[in-house]
Amino acid sequence: MPELLDFQDAFVAALDGERAALSPWLADGAGEAGLAVYRNTIAKGCVDALAANFPTALSMVGEDWFRAAASLFAREAPPTSAALLDYGEDFPAWLGRFPPAQDTPYLVGIAHLDRLRTESLFAAGAPALTAETLAALAPEALAETRLRLHPSVRFAAFDAGLPSLWVAAREGREDLALSETPETLLFVRAAHRVIGEAETEFLRACRDGQTLTQAAERAGDDVASIFARLIADGVFMEISR
Repeated sequence: MPELLDFQDAFVAALDGERAALSPWLADGAGEAGLAVYRNTIAKGCVDALAANFPTALSMVGEDWFRAAASLFAREAPPTSAALLDYGEDFPAWLGRFPPAQDTPYLVGIAHLDRLRTESLFAAGAPALTAETLAALAPEALAETRLRLHPSVRFAAFDAGLPSLWVAAREGREDLALSETPETLLFVRAAHRVIGEAETEFLRACRDGQTLTQAAERAGDDVASIFARLIADGVFMEISR
């Protein structure tokens, strides 16, 4: 068993370019073709995973451009786990440093939203808070209640209409104009919705541990309908007094 573990460690090192690590098990010059096959298979798996995890970014730049960029990223940041469903956490930030991506200034934001969608999909499970639970509280108790966000909730605010652009690209629409209207995109598991500034402030207040009264003050007008929509979305997990 120790020898097997030593071989496995040496094999991983050889895949990273340290071929000499395998010298106790291979004759001189042997094994390089086999290592190349493994490297190519791993590289393709990484690129395929990035394409699956960032489909909207891919649609914006095209298959060839995306796969070339993904291949470079995979060399610099190989996966640390055998499961690739969550691969690419640092890909949006990497695109921000990738010179060819500067020609498409919205690409980093689009990739960031793709990443938030993945995080939301694979977040921990928990029952969502229902309107019936809140209705059982006395008004004064409800006012001082703090609500914890569901583990799958992710949201990102932008100074322009990038969320609507992301939604349009996801739906395969051709009207991919970027508006100047500030928007936020809210994810709850597999669902997403473009929301405005008031709902965004309400969510921020809850995330920051503020009471419903304080959240309502930050949201401003039409708090009742905002609160009802967020509950219907399954945004909240539990009450914290």
